[in-house]
Amino acid sequence: MIQIDDAGSGSLLGGTIIGVLRVETKEFHYDIIPLNLYHEESFVNKEYLNYVVNIVDKIFQNLKVQKYEEIQVCRGYMFDKLKQWFDQNNYRYISTEIKDPLQTKIEKAFEEYTISLGLPESFIVYTKYPFHFHRILKWVYADYENRHHLCKKGWKSWKKYSNLQIDHTQETIKSKNLVCLKCNNPIEQNSNALVKVYESNRINKIYLHDYCI
Repeated sequence: MIQIDDAGSGSLLGGTIIGVLRVETKEFHYDIIPLNLYHEESFVNKEYLNYVVNIVDKIFQNLKVQKYEEIQVCRGYMFDKLKQWFDQNNYRYISTEIKDPLQTKIEKAFEEYTISLGLPESFIVYTKYPFHFHRILKWVYADYENRHHLCKKGWKSWKKYSNLQIDHTQETIKSKNLVCLKCNNPIEQNSNALVKVYESNRINKIYLHDYCI
């Protein structure tokens, strides 16, 4: 049986991973929809949906998937074009909720991908819902110049929140567990820190070392 799912389509950070698993042999392959397909006209035209077909076609060739094999594909909109391609090419498939073994594998692959983009592993391990839009937005604003290009810029939510007014202030840090969101190193207790303040869905504060400007 073949399972197909995606990871990262709902994350502001990075492209989207499309993964395919042959359940019996645990052969797992994936590829990434590039970020440029989430920008401007490409995003409006939903070119990323066509790219899903390209990814799956190549992986199917690699796995030598036969048309009589059972295929389970995620119900999500990411696979609308793929399902049309299945129909046109006489593949047997059902749309369903994809669980393990593929779910864990593809989520782990997306985590590793975001780490390769610069997101700290500790952010994923210790932050509840690490890919929540406003959590990622806060990480981006901590080093906007170097991180804004990692975002899905075609999203309406990005256009709404991508040019916020940032105020700068300083605070003496009382917490023992505060981390600089730019360099990801601890901020010493009782030291002075630079604070970026902005309002999105609420007032947000980003704490940075005073030398991490």
